[in-house]
Amino acid sequence: MPQDLFQYDKMVERALRGVVRDALQRAAEEGLRGAHHFYIGFATEMPGVTIPDYLRGKYPGEMTIVLQHQYWDLELGEESFSVTLSFQKQLERLTIPFAAIRSFADPSVNFALEFAGPEVGSNDTAKLPAAIDAPPQAQDGAQEKPAGEVVSLDRFRKR
Repeated sequence: MPQDLFQYDKMVERALRGVVRDALQRAAEEGLRGAHHFYIGFATEMPGVTIPDYLRGKYPGEMTIVLQHQYWDLELGEESFSVTLSFQKQLERLTIPFAAIRSFADPSVNFALEFAGPEVGSNDTAKLPAAIDAPPQAQDGAQEKPAGEVVSLDRFRKR
């Protein structure tokens, strides 16, 4: 099989991360309108991720945050975004590089992206912080996805 010298998979992933960035930029500028809300899963151990130590201890591999009603100061940089969220009535500032994002979903319109990435630890299932009320995520024996499979909408479809 010929070698992919163009690395199309990386081009597609970069473009899809641009979709996440654009959605966050609109939310930062206009707020989340209508029923739109975001689930963002990210690797907590990736370089550049800034979260409080107690959250890193509670979510050692991956964590999912929800941007819906209570988030503040959403700011975007070239390589990362920062947002303030409430955890057990305590405001915390998180900074997440776009490269650390493993999943992005807007369930209000059945839109979801899943990104391939390195193993993030022994507990690599996305968890929702206890302080956030959100519907449970379906984990149908999730296995490592092949690098070419970057979009998965099934777990967010209404049945």
